[in-house]
Amino acid sequence: MEQVIARFAPSPTGQVHIGNIRTAIFNWLFARHTGGQFLLRIEDTDLERSTKEAIDTLLECMEWLGLDYDGTPMYQTKQLPVHLKAADDIMAVGHAYRLDPADTKSPVYFRIPWNCGSYDFIRETGAAEIEIAPETVVQINRAGLTYQTLSSKGKPVENQYCLAGFYGLQIKNNAGDVIFAITDDNIQQILNAVTPIEVSGAAKLCFTRREVFYHDLVKGDMAKPLDSMRDFIVIRSDGSPVFHLANVCDDITQGVTHIVRGDDHVENTFRHLFLFELLGAKAPVYAHLPMLVNAQGKPYSKRDGDAFVGDYREKGFLSDALFNYLSLLGWSPGDNREKMTRAEIIEAFQIEKAQRSPAQLDTAKLANMNGLYLAEMEKDAFFTLVKNFADKAGLYTDVDGALFRKAAELMQSRTRVLTDISTWSYFFSGDFAFDAKAVKKNLSADGIWDALKELAAALNALDDFQAAAIENALRATEEKLAMKQFALNQPLRVALTGIAVGADMYATVEILGKEETAKRINRAIAELGENKA
Repeated sequence: MEQVIARFAPSPTGQVHIGNIRTAIFNWLFARHTGGQFLLRIEDTDLERSTKEAIDTLLECMEWLGLDYDGTPMYQTKQLPVHLKAADDIMAVGHAYRLDPADTKSPVYFRIPWNCGSYDFIRETGAAEIEIAPETVVQINRAGLTYQTLSSKGKPVENQYCLAGFYGLQIKNNAGDVIFAITDDNIQQILNAVTPIEVSGAAKLCFTRREVFYHDLVKGDMAKPLDSMRDFIVIRSDGSPVFHLANVCDDITQGVTHIVRGDDHVENTFRHLFLFELLGAKAPVYAHLPMLVNAQGKPYSKRDGDAFVGDYREKGFLSDALFNYLSLLGWSPGDNREKMTRAEIIEAFQIEKAQRSPAQLDTAKLANMNGLYLAEMEKDAFFTLVKNFADKAGLYTDVDGALFRKAAELMQSRTRVLTDISTWSYFFSGDFAFDAKAVKKNLSADGIWDALKELAAALNALDDFQAAAIENALRATEEKLAMKQFALNQPLRVALTGIAVGADMYATVEILGKEETAKRINRAIAELGENKA
């Protein structure tokens, strides 16, 4: 296998979409797995939106995710002379034309070659016939074949496709007579025709169908009939190159051997194969990835929330966790592994194993992945991380550092994303609102307030106010009051924190301390207990 040269070719116009960065990750993994090169090309031709700030955002995002590239980035605007020369070269040999040859500002169209049968990506599929809508005219000129067919409702529908799609064309009337044909004798005249040749009385188009085909590393064998393709613009009326030409020219310049991109580019690939051929270059191998979708199966967008890499970074996702999750979004190592190191992913990655169906982005699953990474961090590193995040967010600025560290150590295994630290406030202040549902479920039983008073006394009597002793005090109080084991855990949690979920109950009480625990139980009794009297 030749050395793989893959590329990421974004058009930076602001924030970096999560789907685009997944494409970058797959290209990066493909190159690193094969020992090839990963190149960066910045398609900055949208001068109004491809600002320095947008480009800097892209580069910072790639650096954050560890997507290092080989060599220096190519900027597409620097390639303009190459693009224009390619257009001139194609035009000079008759494979491009202006709709109006007398107007130098008329757009330049690439003509799919009539004599393309020898190309290794073209094959014949047999004779084809198309019925023409009655009493309509067929038009033929350099821009292609224009004809009308009947819709399912019996109404004429106009079609226009490239001349190359109708090889050996014979137009027949209702009697089956050939009333017009494209032959070697008149093809050049037709290719030069600006004013359409009109054929009346046509009933049927008879021709040899040819199709463009290639093998996609992800989607498998792909094919498209030439009679469903059109000539396409390569130079706009303002003289600027269109994506098709610029993209192919830049891939040739960079020596790209493999293109991994979204499957919204499949139609472009059928066109680009011709450009590579006529520019004298070998076409790359293609791999088209299905798009990212939401829970409804629709393309993932900002309406779904968190559509940009920056959204995840701001919410406290780790770069390694996001990289890990996106690597497995539409690809699998095949052995049910999910949490993998970067080195493990590189070693296992095979682009051919990418799934053909759309990949659903599940933010809850991503958060769980992130939680695994946070849980495995060294305690000091986690503390520094959450403290910096809290300081940046303006949270708990007056909280004692030692108390914050204790809370962080306890909550590390329960933290999925760094924004979760906003729920830690009950460790640092007893001034919270009680959750009504939690109160109703856990503090409504008969005798519960007397039981909490008994428990408060037992906790206050402890000389060793640590988790093990606190747990023993709860069990002893339950036994004394003939309550079921663990019956006091949730009532105590709600009384102390206002909510029914949280970290280990006994460790939470230990962090709050004897004095604060007594104070909060008394507050709960005063504010809620009287309502039960």
